[in-house]
Amino acid sequence: MSKSNLRIAIIVLTIATAVIHLLLNLGGIQIPFIINAIGYVVLLALFFKWVNVAFMQGREKMLWYVFMGYTALTIVLYFVVNIPGGTAFSMPVGLVDKAIEVLLIIALWLHKEA
Repeated sequence: MSKSNLRIAIIVLTIATAVIHLLLNLGGIQIPFIINAIGYVVLLALFFKWVNVAFMQGREKMLWYVFMGYTALTIVLYFVVNIPGGTAFSMPVGLVDKAIEVLLIIALWLHKEA
């Protein structure tokens, strides 16, 4: 896959998971979902240098790890929070979002290698 296609995949997958987290607030405000969505958007903007933050100059590799780690942490926390209540595998939106996040990690990894 070309680097250009990977960029598109990262953008689409990140926006998709951010939107899902925002839509989960339709039943009532849930701060963790809002923070998660904002985190994804900020990481996306920093990753592709859509905003110029002097501190990030020369720290692209660290940002790559942070983006992948943030996504992995979101996946892990989903199961930590939902397995005890037995709802982790009964929520289709949650499982679709976790699949999107796994694809995002793969796209980020391939982008680094491209």
